[in-house]
Amino acid sequence: VTSQSLLTLVCLFTLKQSGAVKRKLQSPHGNPPVKRKCKLSINSFRNGATEPDRREDGSSSQKPVPKKQLTDKQNESQKKKPFIKTSSLFKNNPDIPEIHRKEVQQVQENVFTTDSFSQLDLHPHLVSTINTVLNICSMTSVQKQTIPVLLQGRDALVRSQTGSGKTLAYGIPLVQSLQGMESKIQRSDGPYALVLVPTRELAIQSFDTIQKLLKPFTWIVPGVLMGGEKRKSEKARLRKGINILISTPGRLVDHIKSTQCIHFHRTQWLIIDEADRILDLGFEKDVAVILNALNAERETRQNVLLSATLTEGVTRLADISLNDPVSISIADEIQRVPEPASQTDREASSSSNCMKQENFAVPETLQQYVMMVPSKLRLVTLAAFILQKCKFEKRHKMIIFFSSCEQVEFYHELLVKVLSGESESEKPGSSSLSSVSLQFLRLHGDMEQEERTEVFQEFLKSKTGILLCTDVAARGLDLPQVTWIVQYNAPASPAEYVHRIGRTARIGCRGSSLLVLAPSEAEYVSLLASHKINVSELKMEKVLASLLKDDRFKLHRPGSKKSCGKNPQEVRERATVLQTKFENHVHSSEGTVQWAKKALQSFLCAYTTYPRDLKHIFHIKSLHLGHVAKSFGLRDAPQNLTALPAAGSKGKTKSRPKR
Repeated sequence: VTSQSLLTLVCLFTLKQSGAVKRKLQSPHGNPPVKRKCKLSINSFRNGATEPDRREDGSSSQKPVPKKQLTDKQNESQKKKPFIKTSSLFKNNPDIPEIHRKEVQQVQENVFTTDSFSQLDLHPHLVSTINTVLNICSMTSVQKQTIPVLLQGRDALVRSQTGSGKTLAYGIPLVQSLQGMESKIQRSDGPYALVLVPTRELAIQSFDTIQKLLKPFTWIVPGVLMGGEKRKSEKARLRKGINILISTPGRLVDHIKSTQCIHFHRTQWLIIDEADRILDLGFEKDVAVILNALNAERETRQNVLLSATLTEGVTRLADISLNDPVSISIADEIQRVPEPASQTDREASSSSNCMKQENFAVPETLQQYVMMVPSKLRLVTLAAFILQKCKFEKRHKMIIFFSSCEQVEFYHELLVKVLSGESESEKPGSSSLSSVSLQFLRLHGDMEQEERTEVFQEFLKSKTGILLCTDVAARGLDLPQVTWIVQYNAPASPAEYVHRIGRTARIGCRGSSLLVLAPSEAEYVSLLASHKINVSELKMEKVLASLLKDDRFKLHRPGSKKSCGKNPQEVRERATVLQTKFENHVHSSEGTVQWAKKALQSFLCAYTTYPRDLKHIFHIKSLHLGHVAKSFGLRDAPQNLTALPAAGSKGKTKSRPKR
């Protein structure tokens, strides 16, 4: 056989074998298998040729890349991409429920009137002081209705919304009455008026207002007694003489029991401001001691009770301290409160009055929002909201309420370190947004009095800043230019909600409030609606999107383009970067981990103290401990938390100011 014929036979045999293989690969219908078809299709698109072209050519011009080589390239590309885990924050969260609520008509009060103080029968110097020193020309509604009644010498029970000017409503007639006495007041005479307030900060503020009103009447001496100050210096002031005595109940009782020079035989006025808060803080027995001390030395005097809410305790206190009072409620007309003939009638009158006062008046200029946030996302959402309002929008002054002193301390430290600290990527000449500094302050009942006063005065004078606090700052304080109130932990009652939001939108100014709720707490919105309080929903996603403005939380990828628009995935990545920063700080030392656990435990303890009628909304069993731990910067649920306190230790878990 010649070499040419041998070559021909080999070619024919090869073609025959390839045809047999091709038939084996075909399906019974004559079509190639799906896997083969897909592979050919992908290769053909890569090579720019169609499948028939490939069959005619018989082979591809480009050799297929080995599978091992492809795997190596994929691994290499994976190494270039930074890995970030977003499932820990955004997976396994409870669904956020739709808020179904009826639109209710809120109780509105007309804060301002057109009447001036000159229309009242006041001393000209007092009117001039009000106009020039306090820069007030016209009366508010509560002042218009209250001042004439008190000038007549009547007892009064005054109920009006927060920020409506109740301090001047009793302060002006008090000063007018004392300066007009026939025998000129001497400092050594002692107290002619006693003003009780629930907190030290409110005592300082009330003293400042009374002191301004007394500017033309220098012979009348005001003074303040409160916990945290040295008793020795207070006794010295009492010995010299104080004519208008402003005090917290606990400290006054201390002096009644231990200071011999204190007396009340010339006391003609008793004013109890924020009466419901005084009772809430457990001062009911102290108030009873004070009333007994006053009655023992002088039975007749003028009594005034003031509050933004009227509780059963306040009506009970009114029954034992007021004599034939005038009830002043700005939402209603002035009406005479008849004295019940019997104890049974008195109790019925008190309870019926309480029921009538269940609907709360809030300022018309106040916008109220609620935001549903799963427990794992609470910390990053709060941080994003602070950045949005105080860094990107600027010119905002914010108060954030927490349920315990330990949380205030912990979150203050955490937010200062993570949000205020400059990142390594920030360099001189960076964007103006990066250079905006955030000022965080804290205020709670476990602080030393000197520090509390310093913080209060600093926040009072500042134009911007973020104050983290407990309910010690929820009552009566007039903090100018506060634009946002954030309730990070829900209040224990609608009345407390009203007092918290009352720190903004004062005296006709505009303000906003935000209530942060977990999905399991959604029913709280309906509870507020039942008290004529309207809240609008603010979406968590909208708040988190503000993180796109801060490049400190950007996930840097090689060759990545600048983001445009609100990419949900990038928002999640940035939120996770921020959460990682919080967790890294918490886990940077064993001390900060223990601090976080202590704050977490204080939150859980406070959560158990919600009233029984709210347990279906705030129940400890509805919380996921691992998710809640995430909001304290802890990576896992702590295993060594001590047992929750018994019901009898409620006072230890609730954040209440020291006396």
